[in-house]
Amino acid sequence: MRPALPRWTATLTGKAAAFITVMCCALAALLGLLVHVSVTNHTVGEARTQALDRLTAATASYEAGDRLPPGAGVDPPGLPARLRALAAGGRRGTMVGEHDPRPTMWAAGPAEERHALAVRVDYAQGARTIDALDDAIVWSSAPAIGATLLVGAFAVTRVTRRLHGTAQVARRISAGDLDARVDDPRTKDPTRRQDEVAAVAGALDTMASTLQGKLLSEQRFTADVAHELRTPLTGLHAAAELLPPGRPTELVRDRVAALRTLTEDLLEISRLDTGGERPALDAMRLAALAGRVVRESGTEIRVVRDVWVETDRRRLERVLGNLVANAHKHGRPPVVLTVDGPVVTVRDHGDGFPDYLVAHGPQRFRTEGGARGHGLGLTIAAGQAEVLGARLTFGNAADGGAVATLTLPRAGTGPPPTGPEAPPDLAAQTPDTDPQDR
Repeated sequence: MRPALPRWTATLTGKAAAFITVMCCALAALLGLLVHVSVTNHTVGEARTQALDRLTAATASYEAGDRLPPGAGVDPPGLPARLRALAAGGRRGTMVGEHDPRPTMWAAGPAEERHALAVRVDYAQGARTIDALDDAIVWSSAPAIGATLLVGAFAVTRVTRRLHGTAQVARRISAGDLDARVDDPRTKDPTRRQDEVAAVAGALDTMASTLQGKLLSEQRFTADVAHELRTPLTGLHAAAELLPPGRPTELVRDRVAALRTLTEDLLEISRLDTGGERPALDAMRLAALAGRVVRESGTEIRVVRDVWVETDRRRLERVLGNLVANAHKHGRPPVVLTVDGPVVTVRDHGDGFPDYLVAHGPQRFRTEGGARGHGLGLTIAAGQAEVLGARLTFGNAADGGAVATLTLPRAGTGPPPTGPEAPPDLAAQTPDTDPQDR
């Protein structure tokens, strides 16, 4: 089944169809009016000429004292009042009126003693001709407008479908699929004339290719730097272990450990950037795994509803561990991890996440408010969550504090954890309500 067009495409098509319809109706009305006026003038002109000729002949007979021809008379019944007044005033004129009750062309001129000498010509045939012409214009305009509308809508739909395809490719690129291309055939054949849509498609393909090249170069550079740093850092770490005890030695070891952590994080990010990471799925109880992650971190764990999940244990532990570590480093206690079905939330009671992070997600090497660290923990958590097929979102609680929410896929409602897999004192730490409701 063909996917439905987005709202903007349907709106564009509707606007184009409405514009074509209005223009077709206006053009048909204008042409019909011109034809109507032309034919009417011609028909009325012929009838007026014929009536004036008869009036001339009737006037000659009247002045000679002869019998008036048929259809002529002085002040005949049915003569329009305006035409009678015109003739009584000494002028000649014509007017379309009715007589018994057929359409009639009247011609009148002055007679003696302010009377009107008038003749009538049957105008029924001319009136029927004009009415038939008007009907023909109306009935022929309807199919003409319909055919034009169909052709115009077909042409506009072709353009909007091409725009829709270009928009789909743009969304795929923004979602991370840098191999997506529009591949409009008009951009590949220099002999074909390129329209505006083809120009946009070509520009989008060029942008995607350039962006892909730059990102690949960045990924290779990051991986190469991390690999090159790993060997000397290993030697530096070994050398630091040989230093005599003391405060300077502790500072050196601390900085070496920070450099090693940064290097390993860079390597992990470079592997995530390649998009080739695949999870090793296994079924496990979510609350038990979360309990092992936070066992020695001083984090309070609460279970509203436990489930079985099919996920990668190592990657999930990495995600939860980074979220908990970030909450302790940048927030304030208490830090609470809540398991509610396949949804895990980590909340602290500090100042909350920065606005840029809530709006756009974590950005590597960016920290806010003078926070210490290299800003890769949440980036790695987001990347590993994507590998797991999970959704990781960031927000701030209404009463203060940062809230990270991880929603896992493919959850099953198994029995609550009991036995060796349960975290210590799990039952005693499980309240009846969600801690975010406090």
